[in-house]
Amino acid sequence: MKRPEGFDERPVQPDAPAGDARAPRQRRAPLIPRRPTADQQADVQEARPEPAPQDTVDETATSSAPEQPGASARDRAGAFAGAAGRRLGAGLGAGLSTVKDRLREYTPDEDHAGPRPAADDAPRGDGAHRPDGGAIVDDLHADALHDAHESPIGAGVRAAETAREARVAKRRRRLLERAEVRRFTRRSRHRRAAWITAASIVLVFGVSILVAVFSPLMALQTIEIKGTNRVDETQLRQALSDQVGTPLARLDFDAIKRDIAGFPLIESYVTEEEPPHTLVVTVTERTPVVAVKSGSSFDLVDPAGIVVQSSPKQPANMPVADVGSAKLGSSVFRTMTEVVLALPSAVRQQVTSVKASTADDVTLTLTDGSTVVWGNPDESAAKAALLAALVKDHSARNPGVVVEYDVSAPDNGIIRAKK
Repeated sequence: MKRPEGFDERPVQPDAPAGDARAPRQRRAPLIPRRPTADQQADVQEARPEPAPQDTVDETATSSAPEQPGASARDRAGAFAGAAGRRLGAGLGAGLSTVKDRLREYTPDEDHAGPRPAADDAPRGDGAHRPDGGAIVDDLHADALHDAHESPIGAGVRAAETAREARVAKRRRRLLERAEVRRFTRRSRHRRAAWITAASIVLVFGVSILVAVFSPLMALQTIEIKGTNRVDETQLRQALSDQVGTPLARLDFDAIKRDIAGFPLIESYVTEEEPPHTLVVTVTERTPVVAVKSGSSFDLVDPAGIVVQSSPKQPANMPVADVGSAKLGSSVFRTMTEVVLALPSAVRQQVTSVKASTADDVTLTLTDGSTVVWGNPDESAAKAALLAALVKDHSARNPGVVVEYDVSAPDNGIIRAKK
């Protein structure tokens, strides 16, 4: 037996029976529509055509219609296929509407994998026994709905990617706009920053001045005294106590000077503020350089003629000043003290007295009885160096001999034998 060659491989139709005998009915397999591609799915999602009105096929009427005498089995199968196609179009339209409603419920970031119904290869009940082809139409409708429910999966992924790309683009655009704004406003921002900095400095400076001058946070609370030996520290602190409670920037230094002037033994002083509450007063006491006989005691006097203290005995290593009719603090007295201060320490320790009737005839007396003619106080440093050299030379040549040293001319020293 030969098999006919062809593409659809349709089974060979048996010959129609002769006479009025009805041809046996053959069941055709359901036509499975082709699944749309990705582009077709996008077209389906973007625009849904309005379903065209379908002609309702009255299967009952078709099945119950009397068969024409000349109708063959192929004609009846064609009629059934046409009815099935019209029902398939109506089912696809309803399926696409359902798919669109389902897509609206999805968010861009939602992953959805719709369940795919498993294929059912088993016979569908008694549909194979229906003479009107109902089983064929039901199979076609089910396959169309199955394909329609599968199409939103790719669309949801593309929608999520599109939304993500939109967010990235929006963020990039916002960053670019911000960079452009900063670039075009750089000069104004710099100018504003400079004004703000200057205003901040002025404000801080002003607040600091207000706090230092008027605030009790910088008020005087402690007075420290340094450098006192003969001066009573407690009395000095008590004399300055009227400044306590005054801000350090508003201390009355004229009043402080008047208070310290009441202590004659203080030659000079230095004040120093130590924020936030301390005032340090460093004093320099007067140093006596000569002794002046006053009755049975000796007054120790500094170069200004101020009596520093009194002593019943003549102090060692301190010459006695014979002022005669001159007063303490006069020009003659100051000349004598100036000469004593110009002497080297080694020679000063040998001086026992100093005498002057005028400011140009100062005379010194040494411990061995020798005298020194000094003259006026001019060039005292050169005269002191010359006197030290003459005393050393005389001690080496004639020790113990009383002489007279004349240094009134510093460039020509003379040693005379004393009569």
